[in-house]
Parts: sequence; structure tokens; C-alpha cells
Amino acid sequence: MLPQFGFTEFMLLAIVALIVVGPKDLPVMMRKLGQWLARGRAMANEFKDAFDDIAREAELDDLRKEIEDLKRDNAVTQAMDELKDVEKEINDSVMRDIDEKKPVPEQVDPAAEMTLSTTPKKREGEKT
Repeated sequence: MLPQFGFTEFMLLAIVALIVVGPKDLPVMMRKLGQWLARGRAMANEFKDAFDDIAREAELDDLRKEIEDLKRDNAVTQAMDELKDVEKEINDSVMRDIDEKKPVPEQVDPAAEMTLSTTPKKREGEKT
């Protein structure tokens, strides 16, 4: 911390500066001192902002990791995955049962098939 200056210490510094620098150059020196202090403050603020940015990025990285962990360990996601597995098993068993119950197509004689397809169909009301 900076030392605390009272009114008497400040007046003592002003008198010493007036004697050492002189009344002619004192305003120029005070202006230069003000510019130097302004640059120092600007650099300090820039330094502080850089550290704040680093801290924000670190916090964001932590938040990203937490979100990814939540996505991975999410109970709803796990339940959905389990339901999808059960659904797949049920669909597979139903499809297997359908395939097993499907009748085997009979071998049809090609000559008999041709005679069946060439015989004219009867229309309603027609006599044979």
C-alpha cells in the first residue's frame, strides 16, 4: 500500500519541488508527472484486464468441462440409450418371428403356370 500523505507532508513536498525545480519549470514538470502517472495507470489497467480475461477463460473452460460431463453422465441420456437397445431387441425378435412364420413358396411348374395365365377368366353373369 502507498504511504498516507497528510496536508503537511503534501505542502512540504510542494515547497521542496518549488525550490529544486524552480517556479518557471514547475508547471512543465507537473504536466510530465501527470502524463507519466496516466501511462502508469493505463498499463496497470491493461495488465489487470489481461488477468481478468485469463480468469474468465479459465472459468469458461471449467464450465465447458462441467457441461460435457453433464452431457456424458446425464441419466436421461442413459435411459434413452437403454430404451433404444430394448426397442432394437424387440424389433429384432418380431422380425425373426415374422421370418419364421412366412410360408415357403411352392414350386410351380412353368407349363402349368402358363396354362393358368392363358385361361380366360369368367365374368359375372356369363355362362360356361
